Amino acid sequence: MGNVPHIQILEKDLADGVRLIQLLEIIGDTTLGRYCINPKMRIQRVENVNKALSFVLERGVLLTNIGAEDIVDQNLKLVLGMLWSIILRFTIEDISQDGKSAREGLLLWCQRKTANYKEVNVCDFTYSWKDGLAFCALIHRHRPDLLDYNALDFSKPHENTALAFEVAEKYLDIPKLLDVEDVCDIEKPDDKSVMTYVAQYFHAFSSQDKDETAGRRVAKFADVLNSIWKMRHNYEERVAALIQDVQSIQREWQHSRLTDSYVETKQKGIEFATYKSSQKREWVSENRELVTLLGNIQTKLKTYNLRPYYPPEGLTLRDLDHVWGDLLKDEAIYHRRINSKLREIKENLRKAYANAANGFQEKLDRISAELATLDGELENQLNSVVGLSQEIAPLQKKLYAIESLDQACIEANTEENDYTVYSLEDLTFELDLVERAIRNKIAFIDNQHISRNMTNLTPAQLEEFEHAFRHFANDYNELSMEGFRAALASLGLFYDDYEIGLVFDHTAQNHDSIRFEQFIQFMVSITEDKSTPEQLQDAFQTIAGDKPYVTELDLKRCMMPEPDVDYLVREMPTLTISSNNGQEDMAFDYSHYVDQMFE
Repeated sequence: MGNVPHIQILEKDLADGVRLIQLLEIIGDTTLGRYCINPKMRIQRVENVNKALSFVLERGVLLTNIGAEDIVDQNLKLVLGMLWSIILRFTIEDISQDGKSAREGLLLWCQRKTANYKEVNVCDFTYSWKDGLAFCALIHRHRPDLLDYNALDFSKPHENTALAFEVAEKYLDIPKLLDVEDVCDIEKPDDKSVMTYVAQYFHAFSSQDKDETAGRRVAKFADVLNSIWKMRHNYEERVAALIQDVQSIQREWQHSRLTDSYVETKQKGIEFATYKSSQKREWVSENRELVTLLGNIQTKLKTYNLRPYYPPEGLTLRDLDHVWGDLLKDEAIYHRRINSKLREIKENLRKAYANAANGFQEKLDRISAELATLDGELENQLNSVVGLSQEIAPLQKKLYAIESLDQACIEANTEENDYTVYSLEDLTFELDLVERAIRNKIAFIDNQHISRNMTNLTPAQLEEFEHAFRHFANDYNELSMEGFRAALASLGLFYDDYEIGLVFDHTAQNHDSIRFEQFIQFMVSITEDKSTPEQLQDAFQTIAGDKPYVTELDLKRCMMPEPDVDYLVREMPTLTISSNNGQEDMAFDYSHYVDQMFE
């Protein structure tokens, strides 16, 4: 170190900045320029230290929370921190092994150099050096002429450590930065101190590592070539696999048969959409990665001045571009095929439904028209209606088929249909109307049969009774208790709850409902002219308005034929009554007359 005196008290000897500058000039192999060699004032010491720190900062040494005042004020902790940073920068930091630097690089170097030595296991810069064997192993590895490692007594750490320190200082010009006690007698040696000392071994032996350096260079070159070969092999395998996958799905599309089933064709569309959102995206990513990979191969080859790589025929980027372009064309074709087929299926579904619905409605209209135009004998009409009723069951089956077509249209999202105006609900409603019309027509003809046999009723009476029955009859063409009461009320016949119950049970013959024939028989029983005393008394009483007599005017008012009025006026017992104007009028005793006429 020339004329620079040894440092005795670290923080004190560095406080004025002079020895710090000298130290930096030695390890930096440069001069820092003019400075105050014999500073007396604090400002001079601060300026010296600042000069030293500026040099350290210019060399890329990061000093955290250390200022010139801290050094001048002899802050030992910060002084040590500064020195360690300087040691790292100028002694250790430039050590590099396999991409590792500083501490890790130095440790890796030690591990490699001592790997085959017994009792040596370098895994840190503390405990691994306590027995001195690691120091001896480093010396023997590079200069086996300086010491015999196999002759060492492994049980004597102090002697081994001292031997290594002496040999290093005497023959390798490595100063004793450590004492034997600093290594062997401390439970855990200071790692920074050990690392700094070991770094001297690295620098001392680095010039002797030419063979190893050459080996590393060759190994590195071989590693580069091997990595490039792997990249090329990876590129070729992946390009071939991608092209094979793309061509496979192209063949699948080309041979895919689209059926007339909307569900199956729609599934094809779903599968295609899934392909676009999953497999296709993976292929897009793979395609771009392959382009990048090939570019990386070429870049790496150029970096090492190696010949460029040309992929084999069929695996070039141009080949991949051609395959990719064909994929995009086939995608579009297959997609259009699916969409066209879906539109075709939808249109066919609309037409199929419309044809079925329109034909169904035509049959309903024909049946309704035939029902409306029935004429002739009742038997012939009945046979015609029965024939029409036999068409209902096949129509019901056709409606089920139309319902299936309607459901298929719904599944295909074909809400609109320009080929028909008839919905499934319309047809169901119309069929129900026709069925009801047939039932009513059959019931009507049956009723006419019954009515025709009731010879004591006038046609007007039959029509009135039949209308009342049909109006209040249930779906089974029968009258319930309430329907019976309502029908009678509509005809002007009223009964209380007790009477209606008796009349209903008698007429229904103890059943739950009354048929048309039973209803007509009941109406005949209460309206037929049987000329009984009771019936005549009720009739005269009705004509008289509940008076105990009738007048000639009363008889004429009820539209009785004039000869019959003259006969009754002549034969009935007379009574004299007073009128409202005080005059006496003639009346007739119908009650006495009826009693005289019957025994």
